[in-house]
Amino acid sequence: MNKGGGMKKMKYVVVTGGVVSGLGKGVTASSIGVLLKACGFRVTSIKIDPYLNTDAGTMSPFEHGEVFVLDDGGEVDLDLGNYERFLDIKLTRDNNITTGKIYQAVIDKERRGDYLGKTVQVVPHITDAIQEWIERVAMIPVDGQPGPADVCVIELGGTIGDIESMPFTEALGQFSYRVGAGNFCLVHVSLVPVLSAVGEQKTKPTQHSVRGLRSLGLTPSILACRSTLALEENAKQKLSQFCHVPAENIITLYDVPNIWHLPLLLRDQKAHEAILGVLNLLGFVQISREPNLEEWTSRAELCDMLLEPVRIAIVGKYTGLSDSYLSLLKALLHASVSLRKKLVVDWIPASDLEDETAKENSDVYKAAWKLLKGSDGVLVPGGFGDRGVEGKILAAKYARENRIPFLGICLGMQIAVIEFARSILGLQDANSTEFDPDTKNPCVIFMPEGSKTHLGGTMRLGSRRTYFQVMDCKSAKLYGNRSFIDERHRHRYEVNPDMVSRLEDAGLSFTGKDETGQRMEIVELPNHPYYIGAQFHPEFKSRPGKPSALFLGLIAAAACDQLDSSLHAHKIPNGTAKKISLYQNGNAAKFAKIPTDGIYSNCNGVHA
Repeated sequence: MNKGGGMKKMKYVVVTGGVVSGLGKGVTASSIGVLLKACGFRVTSIKIDPYLNTDAGTMSPFEHGEVFVLDDGGEVDLDLGNYERFLDIKLTRDNNITTGKIYQAVIDKERRGDYLGKTVQVVPHITDAIQEWIERVAMIPVDGQPGPADVCVIELGGTIGDIESMPFTEALGQFSYRVGAGNFCLVHVSLVPVLSAVGEQKTKPTQHSVRGLRSLGLTPSILACRSTLALEENAKQKLSQFCHVPAENIITLYDVPNIWHLPLLLRDQKAHEAILGVLNLLGFVQISREPNLEEWTSRAELCDMLLEPVRIAIVGKYTGLSDSYLSLLKALLHASVSLRKKLVVDWIPASDLEDETAKENSDVYKAAWKLLKGSDGVLVPGGFGDRGVEGKILAAKYARENRIPFLGICLGMQIAVIEFARSILGLQDANSTEFDPDTKNPCVIFMPEGSKTHLGGTMRLGSRRTYFQVMDCKSAKLYGNRSFIDERHRHRYEVNPDMVSRLEDAGLSFTGKDETGQRMEIVELPNHPYYIGAQFHPEFKSRPGKPSALFLGLIAAAACDQLDSSLHAHKIPNGTAKKISLYQNGNAAKFAKIPTDGIYSNCNGVHA
């Protein structure tokens, strides 16, 4: 590593998975990145998804979890969200490779005649295209500094042996020779189950997985074994013997209280030394010095010790799978930990709040309303389709009338506008043309540049600028009184500009708009403790050490009756958290190094 913008040759760490899916390859890859970054290296990341979809944009959240949106408008796999949050970087759409993208690129070249009449085949044309894509994207700076990173962490989705991933495993096998020894480190994440009847850690599944990996031309440098408890010594020795991996390069990823512990788990088992040894990088760092993870350690330990709860009801459509709202959950967690509150999420399927459910299943209906009424704050997230919309409207109405802190995101903001028009303007048929194309009072309309025939990539996507119309509002103050902000969007409907003046005359305030003034970006109720809707998705830019402003506001307002009185009249500057008497558990000195964003709250709302 040199000061001129990285080392002479890019180093690659590839993370694969075996035995079963869902072992946590994404979090493992992110944690490896955190560890290398803590050693002083610049890190970038690539996710390979073997599915044929060009991107994640048209996939159901039930199918594949949330669609994560990047600054450049790329709709990508949720693991890229993990990379961005853990590493505090900004990735591009090309950092997500799919089978669809690779085949499309190769077919486009074939149609142009770039292959000069050759028969186009998986090997070498597809495999070459994969390798060239990796080399090209690895050189794109993602941390705001000039020049390429030092290390590129690549995660191969799926499980070794899947038919879909065969071209990628072949390409990565060739790639290991292409970049040369000392520039390629393969970390294989595998399962070591414990059979309850025997109580013994079983290594055979991992042995078979590694055998399959080697047969495909890939040799693991490091084994990361998922198990409920740390690997026993005899299990480690057996894996070392049969998988041809040194015992010191076998790491256990055992269960931890929260995922922020994972980089610490890797550090404690000297994973950084193993990786740097394989990559010939030991000479670039002082191994006698531990990786700099002080702030990370403080945050992970603080998260475990929080006791005072703040209950947030998420009223949504995809509540059956928490990964559907992964970034939302992380943004709520970042904010609650920052404000020293223990996050408790109550999942409420929006349709359970509707009158139809009351007729069909009164117990479910009553349980949903009991959860909503027991919450400290209400969050209505984005979504598509009309299922559950009336339930979301009822949730917004309840929060508005009962002065419960409310945050509506994307569709959640549109819901808040529709509810206001119905309840305050008396427009009973007010609706979005998405749900009622013939409504006489369309509060939300289809955007003119959208497409109703092609769903993929035709929305208003990526980072767009929002200008504050007034500075004396909660959202502007939460964002530090800046005149504008840049946040990520993903929507094809917007608030009808023709209805804005009527809504504002009735008391709704559109405090943020785009550069034309025609697109409504932020809506607030000025006389409410906290009632904000955002057309953008602030959760996508939230980071563990830098929580999203609107989520901070929601948590602060929801926990207002529990916040220390010393917050009522003082802004908390970064780095001075130890001066604030928020530490109810007596560990102020231990956690003093955690920066706290500038925010404070009282029961009349959030101020700056």
